[in-house]
Amino acid sequence: MRKYLFLASVSLFSSTAFAQSKESEDPAIVLADTVRPTVTVTANGLGTNVENTGQAVTVLDRAEIVAVQGADATRVLERTPGLSFSRSGGVGGFTAVNIRGANGEQLLVLVDGVRVADPAAPGGGFDFGNLLLGTAGKLDILRGSNSTIWGSDAIGGVIDISTRGETGASGNVEYGARDTLFASAAGGLSGKGYYAGLTGSWYRTDGFSTAASGSEPDGFEQVALGGQLFVDVTSNLEVFAHANWSEGDLDLDGFPPPTYAFADTLETQKTRRHWGDLGFAFYGNDLTLRGAYSLSDTERDNRDASGATTFASDGHSQRVSLRGEYRAIGPVTVAFGAEQEWTDYAASFSPAGEADIFGAYVQLGFVMGRVAAHVGSRVDDHSLFGSNASYGADLSYGFGDDWRLRASLGEGFKAPTVFQLLSDFGNPLLQPEESTSFDLGLEKGTRGRGTHLALTAFRRDSEDLIGFLSCFGLNGGICTDRPFGTYDNTARARAQGIEAEAGFDLAPGLRLAGVYSFIDTEDRTTGLELARRPRHTATLFADYEAPFGLKLGTDLRLVGASYDDAGNAVRLDGYEVLDLRAAMPLSEAIEIYGRIENVFDADYQTVAGYASPGRGAFVGVRARM
Repeated sequence: MRKYLFLASVSLFSSTAFAQSKESEDPAIVLADTVRPTVTVTANGLGTNVENTGQAVTVLDRAEIVAVQGADATRVLERTPGLSFSRSGGVGGFTAVNIRGANGEQLLVLVDGVRVADPAAPGGGFDFGNLLLGTAGKLDILRGSNSTIWGSDAIGGVIDISTRGETGASGNVEYGARDTLFASAAGGLSGKGYYAGLTGSWYRTDGFSTAASGSEPDGFEQVALGGQLFVDVTSNLEVFAHANWSEGDLDLDGFPPPTYAFADTLETQKTRRHWGDLGFAFYGNDLTLRGAYSLSDTERDNRDASGATTFASDGHSQRVSLRGEYRAIGPVTVAFGAEQEWTDYAASFSPAGEADIFGAYVQLGFVMGRVAAHVGSRVDDHSLFGSNASYGADLSYGFGDDWRLRASLGEGFKAPTVFQLLSDFGNPLLQPEESTSFDLGLEKGTRGRGTHLALTAFRRDSEDLIGFLSCFGLNGGICTDRPFGTYDNTARARAQGIEAEAGFDLAPGLRLAGVYSFIDTEDRTTGLELARRPRHTATLFADYEAPFGLKLGTDLRLVGASYDDAGNAVRLDGYEVLDLRAAMPLSEAIEIYGRIENVFDADYQTVAGYASPGRGAFVGVRARM
C-alpha cells in the first residue's frame, strides 16, 4: 500500500526513486500527507533525492498547500525563490508565472508528467489562472534551463504538479469574501497490488471588477476532477493511468465603444481542459523503464454580452515517451529517453495547423556518498524548423555539518508555436528560442526542517527570442502577405541575480522562514528592463502550532517596482501584502480554519489597468475519514 500512496503523491516520474527507497526501507518515506517529500522529478525526469542533484529545486508538498489555505496557487508558489507572477484580475484571470526573469511562455508546466500548455495560445504558454489547488498534491519546481531532459519550453524552468492521492476520504469547504465558495475532496482505495484514487474541486466567486477603473464585479467558476490508477502486473511491472478534466467560466472586461478604453463589459470566457496518460513502469535489478502515452486538450470560447461566440480555439497535443535508467557499474548510471509529440490547433480567423517534434537524450550520472554529478545531451528534430541540440551538467558536493555546494549548467530551447509558424501572422522560417543558464549555490540543511540556509547566484542568456513585428506601411520582405504583422527571431535577453532562502525552528512548534530574490533583467536589443519583472521580491512566512493543536500562521509578500511594457514607459509600483491564518482541530477527523488575505487592503497592480483583490476574510472546515 505504501508504494501506491507514495507514487500518487510525488507523480509517476518518481517511480524509480520509490523502488530504490523501498528496497532500503527508508523510514523517511511514509505518507505524503505526514512527511515532506524529498524527491524531485524535475531534475532528471525519473525521480531523485534533491540532495543528489546540483540543480536548484523547490518542493512544496500537500501539507504546505493545506497550511497556506485556499485555492489560489500563486499564494503557495510565492514561497519559491526567483519566482514572480502577473495576473489580469482575480482568481481565474490570466496568470503568467516567471522564473528567474524568463517569461511565462518559457516555463514547462506538467501535471502528473503530462504537458498541459495550450498549443492554440499564440505563445504556447500555460495559464496558471486555470490551476486551482483543490486537486493538487505537490508542486515540484526547478529553476534554470533544462531542455536536456525535458526538450522544448524548459528555458526558465520546469513545474510539475502532482494530483492528490490518499487512502480513505478527506475534504474541505470554505466560504468568504466576494461570496466565494471553495470545496474539494479526495479519496482512494488500496490493496494488494493496486491503488485507485479520485479527487475533485469546485470554486465560485462573484469576484471584483477586473478593470481597475470599473465597478461591475467579474466572477469565476470552475469544476475539476482527477483520477489515477496503479496496478502491479508482476513484482517488477506496473501499469498506471491518470485522467483529469476541468471546466471554467470567467467574466471579462474589455474595450467597449465609444472610447475603446479598458472598462467594464459583460464578456465571458469558457475554458474546457482534459489531459491524462496511460503507461507502464518496469523495475529490474539494474534497469528501470517508464513508458507512456499522454494527451492534452484545451478549448476556449469567448462570448459577448448576448452570449454569441466572438472567438474560439482548440489546442491539442499527443505524446509517446520512454524514459529509463541503467545502473552500469557501481555508482555510475546511464539515463536515457526518447519522445515523439504531435500538436495541432484550430482557431477563429486563422487557418488550422499542425507540427510534430521528436527528441532523444542520454545522461551519465555518478552518485557516491555525498557527491553527485550528471552530464547529458539531447537532440530534437522538428517537422518545420529542423534540429536543435541541448547540453547540461550539474554537480552536488556535501561537506561538513549538512552543508552542500551545488552547481549546474544547462541549455534550453522553445520551439516556435504552431500559431507563430502557420497562422495568418505566422513565419515558417522561425527558429527556436535558445538559452544558456548556470548557477552556483551553497546550502545547509533541508527546506522546511531545522536550520535551512541557501544562497544561489545565477545567470541566463537568451537569444533568437520570438517577437511580433508590425507590418503597418510595409509590403515586402518578411511582411509579404502579412499586412497586419508577423513573428520573427529578433530579441536577446539576459537575466542574472541572487536567490536567498532561510528557515529556523525558533522554539517548539514555531518556525520562521523566508525567501528573497534579486533579479536584474535586460532586453539586450534595447538595453531596457524586461516587462513585469520586479528586481526585488521576498516572502516571509511563520507558523506556530500550540501543544493543544491551535495553528497560527502569517505570510508577508514584498514586491519591488517594475515596468508594464517593453518600452519601460508604464511603471508598476511595488507593494506589500500580508495574510494571517489560523486553524484549530475539533477532533482527530475535523478541523476548522480561517484566514484574512491582504490584511491592510493594499491597492496594487501586477498588470497595468487590472485590479487585484483587496482585503478578504475566509472560514472553512476540513474533515478526514
